[in-house]
Amino acid sequence: MLDALELSSFYEEPMGQVTRRQIMRRIRLAWPDLRGLRVLGYGFAPPYLKACLPEAERALAFIPAQLGAVAWPADRRLVAVGEEGALPFPDAFFDRVLMVHGLESAEATRPLMRQVWRVLAESGRLIVVAPNRTSLWAQVERSPFAYGRPFNRVQLEKLLRESLFVPERWDTALYFPPIRSRRLVRSGIGWERIGRRLWPRLAGVHIVDSSKSMYAVALNDTVASRKRVLATAR
Repeated sequence: MLDALELSSFYEEPMGQVTRRQIMRRIRLAWPDLRGLRVLGYGFAPPYLKACLPEAERALAFIPAQLGAVAWPADRRLVAVGEEGALPFPDAFFDRVLMVHGLESAEATRPLMRQVWRVLAESGRLIVVAPNRTSLWAQVERSPFAYGRPFNRVQLEKLLRESLFVPERWDTALYFPPIRSRRLVRSGIGWERIGRRLWPRLAGVHIVDSSKSMYAVALNDTVASRKRVLATAR
């Protein structure tokens, strides 16, 4: 598993900068306006949250303890480090949660997703960026998405729905191979356009935008209420 310092170094390299731009371009299609919103980045999200700072009411990063810590940004401290199963934030506090380099490295995915559900507002949105099981980015050691558990679309959708999230928008990114070649890095945009048309299933990452579901909670409350009434009647 790469730690936070290694991930930070990757995103400072040319290939890391292209990687961030390609993923962030797809994220902004799903979230075009973040003005006045509270945004949480889970996993290793500082490279992506940087673009959110000028317009969001606040943007915070939470890095799980197993990844370590980095100081971000230079002039402020907007990073918290802790256990993935106990996010130190109030219920329904964030309007948006962006998860990058978080799900694949989680020690227990379902408790983590329940925590994310808890801190997300009722009308909030979650974007998960997760490595695609069939891609080179999930297999080549030099890739930051090659550590931990990759996902196919079926697995990712099942996890989200079981965690009370409803996938609303599916997207992909990273069609160029994870090779540190200056020429390849410069042609990253061309690779994205061609790959999206010719080999859509080989994208490096899934990008899924989900809404928070309240239906299961309401249903459980109704069932519990009925049980209490029956018990009283007896």
